[in-house]
Amino acid sequence: MGKKIRSKAGGGAAAAARAVERLVKIMAKLRAPGGCPWDRKQTHKSLLPYLVEETYELKDAVLARRPEQMKEELGDLLLQIVFHAQMASERERFNLGDVADGIADKLERRHPHVFGPAKRRLTPDEVLGNWEKIKLGESGDRSKSVLEGVPRSMPALLRAYRVQEKVAQFGFDWQRAEEVEAKLHEEVREFHEALAAGDQRAAEDELGDLLFTLVNLARHLKVDPETALNRTNEKFATRFRAMEQSLRNSGIDLHEAGLDAMEEHWQKVKS
Repeated sequence: MGKKIRSKAGGGAAAAARAVERLVKIMAKLRAPGGCPWDRKQTHKSLLPYLVEETYELKDAVLARRPEQMKEELGDLLLQIVFHAQMASERERFNLGDVADGIADKLERRHPHVFGPAKRRLTPDEVLGNWEKIKLGESGDRSKSVLEGVPRSMPALLRAYRVQEKVAQFGFDWQRAEEVEAKLHEEVREFHEALAAGDQRAAEDELGDLLFTLVNLARHLKVDPETALNRTNEKFATRFRAMEQSLRNSGIDLHEAGLDAMEEHWQKVKS
C-alpha cells in the first residue's frame, strides 16, 4: 500500500491515549464559552451530513490504496466521534470514555473464543455467525428480529447485502450460486411480464426483486456489489468524458451531436 507512515507520537497504546486526550481537550475548548462559534452552534443532527461525508471519503481513500489519505480521513472521522461525545458529555449523558468502554465490553463479550475461559479455533464464518447469535441473545427479547441492527437509512444496495448476510447466519440462504442464478432468471421473466401487462407498480416491485436477487448473487460469488457498481460507474464516466473529447476534436458539439454520432464516438473510445 505504498510507503510506511511514521507516527509522530510514537507507537503503543499510551501514545495513542495521549493523542486522543489532546483531541478531546481541543474539542472541549472549541465548544466552551468563548470558543469557536461554529462548533458551539452544532447539534447531533446538524453534524450527520459531515459524518456520512467523512465515511465515504475514508472509503475512497481505502479503495484508492492511499495510506496518507487514509490517515487524514480516519482523523476526520475520529473528530466526528469526539464531537458527538463532547456534546453528550456537556449534557451529562455520556463521554468518550463511556463510548470506548462500551465497544470494548462488546468486543470481549462477542469474542468468547478469544476472551472466554474455553478458547476455541473458529473459521471467519463461524465467528460471524457466533457474533450474530450472541448479539440476539444480549437483548433477552426473543421477539426481537435479527434485522433490528440494519439501519433503514442505509443506501439500498448496502442494506440489501447486510439483510441477506444477517439472515444467512441463521441458515436462511441459498446453498449454491447456481440456485441464485435460477432465481435471477425467474425474476427477469416476472419483470418482463409486469412490463407487458403495463402495470407500473408491479414492474417497480419486480425490478426491486431483480436488484435484490443480483445483490444475493454477488454475495454468493464473494463480490461486493457496491464496489462492482462503483467500478462500472467510473468506467462509464471515463468513457463518456473521452467521448465528449472525441466529439470536440471532431468539431461536434455534444448538445447537437445526436445519438448516431455519440454512439460512433462511444465505440471509438471504447475500443
